Amino acid sequence: MPTLPPERERLSEQQPHQHRQIAESFGVDAERYDRTRPRYPDAMVSRIVTASPGPDVLDVGCGTGISARQFQAAGCRVLGVDVDARMADWARQSGLEVEVAAFEAWDPAGRTFDAVIAGQTWHWVDPAAGAAKAADVLRPGGRLALFWNVAQPPPEVSDAFAAVYRQVVPDVPTYSLTMSPMEGYSVLFTKAADGIQESGAFSEPEQWRFEWERSYTRDEWLDQVPTHGGLSRLPPAKLEELLAGIGAAIDASKGGFMVHYTAVVVTAMRTGTA
Repeated sequence: MPTLPPERERLSEQQPHQHRQIAESFGVDAERYDRTRPRYPDAMVSRIVTASPGPDVLDVGCGTGISARQFQAAGCRVLGVDVDARMADWARQSGLEVEVAAFEAWDPAGRTFDAVIAGQTWHWVDPAAGAAKAADVLRPGGRLALFWNVAQPPPEVSDAFAAVYRQVVPDVPTYSLTMSPMEGYSVLFTKAADGIQESGAFSEPEQWRFEWERSYTRDEWLDQVPTHGGLSRLPPAKLEELLAGIGAAIDASKGGFMVHYTAVVVTAMRTGTA
């Protein structure tokens, strides 16, 4: 169940969790999603695991299992929940246990966990209802950890991409403001923290940040573009036009570029004794 586009989006005017048709569209090409989407820094996974009281993890919006597999590799037992049966089926192929449901309506059947995580997905969950549900399934001292990869291509590349999006898909709310990706995502972080505080069941939310970089070739970047929220629903001809424009912009930047990522975690500990 993945993600808003990492580009400049009019996040401040949207309530992403209300756009379920986008949240449920990512399974159109689950294989591509799993192959192309960036992973998370090992240091981030390690810190979340260390801050949790035990190894039992619930992955909300687990998608194809990208973050779940990383937590499994760190020694955790992971159960995934995802709204998209196609994504869940792909995750199961790698041995993950996944249940299909919207998290707010999911039945935990009495099960509890040491950590509830959500990688690039919490904005598809109602922040207040989601935090309350997380509190219900977390053991005392358990950790809620919501994280996003915020991508920042070089400014000249980002500006060139923005021009292509505005020309080809002006109705897709990407690159619609001149804010930085981090400024756009900060709206999501604030909403997540507000939902946690509203529940009254957690310690004061914190933000943890982990910087990392990845280089992309032209083909690698174009391969992952259709996995961004809303773009998989474009008519084929329009998507082809968009990819051609982005490809030309990459060619103009010598055919490849480095993307700086910041993995941001909004996290809090479950308080109380029950």
